[in-house]
Amino acid sequence: MGWSLQVRRILSFTALLVALVGITGCASVATPAKPYTVETASHTRPAAKHQARSHRGLTIARGMIGTPYRYGGTDPRGFDCSGLVYYSFRKANIDVPRTTTDQYRHSSPVKMSSLRPGDLIFFRISRNKLSHVGIYAGNDRFVHAPSGGKRVSYASLDNPYWESRVIGAGRY
Repeated sequence: MGWSLQVRRILSFTALLVALVGITGCASVATPAKPYTVETASHTRPAAKHQARSHRGLTIARGMIGTPYRYGGTDPRGFDCSGLVYYSFRKANIDVPRTTTDQYRHSSPVKMSSLRPGDLIFFRISRNKLSHVGIYAGNDRFVHAPSGGKRVSYASLDNPYWESRVIGAGRY
């Protein structure tokens, strides 16, 4: 009887751990090496002339709308946020690292006021750590793989949740 109770507790703990990992979103939560350059999105909107430009990586990501979230996922069976960027940009012959942190570190910094479609937007979801990335789509929207139980979709920088969590942006 005691052994059975231990097994149930271990299984319960494992299930809880898996659920928490799914909630956090992306595969990478390490703090980036370069300093954060937070600009409040509501005060620094991109210029309208950049809204209509096309970016091959963005086009591929748009084609993945509706794909399920999968922690560590890097293909159309499922994506995490950095996996979506990795897949979309690689298909567009743009070399990007796999993790959110490395994507941030290796991108060229971009002011939020200078965003162009195809630029990456980085967010801190929890504990002030870089933990999420999306691909700017124009008109204050971005494509991303949100978190466990959700699907690749658009989100808006006008949404207070995302607006308050922007760390910065980068370009490849």
